[in-house]
Amino acid sequence: QVQLVESGGGLVQPGGSLRLSCAASGFTFSNYAMSWVRQAPGKGAEWVSDINSGRGSTFYADSVKGRFTISRDNAKNTLYLQMNSLKPEDTAVYYCAKSPSVVAPTDLNSYDYWGQGTQVTVSS
Repeated sequence: QVQLVESGGGLVQPGGSLRLSCAASGFTFSNYAMSWVRQAPGKGAEWVSDINSGRGSTFYADSVKGRFTISRDNAKNTLYLQMNSLKPEDTAVYYCAKSPSVVAPTDLNSYDYWGQGTQVTVSS
């Protein structure tokens, strides 16, 4: 069965960095686009970043562009999110999500599998 397991969250001061990981199993990881989505307390889910399969084209929300970097290691079946220059408004639960195709869907409801999430808290 498909499993997505996030790790790497924690408490960090503003301006700090964290690297999130998402270990995938139960499917051919390299064949599918993957995404990071976050949900802050009391707010709806927010798309953060995508990485397509194949060439691995990447896309970012304006709120994280230039600070976050998405990547994937297909040999290790792992998705990453390097987060630098973190701000308090980045505080959220971060989820990795699997697309049903080689590119990510535009609708958050169209992802077919989600991880359990990892908490990121940015605070002094």
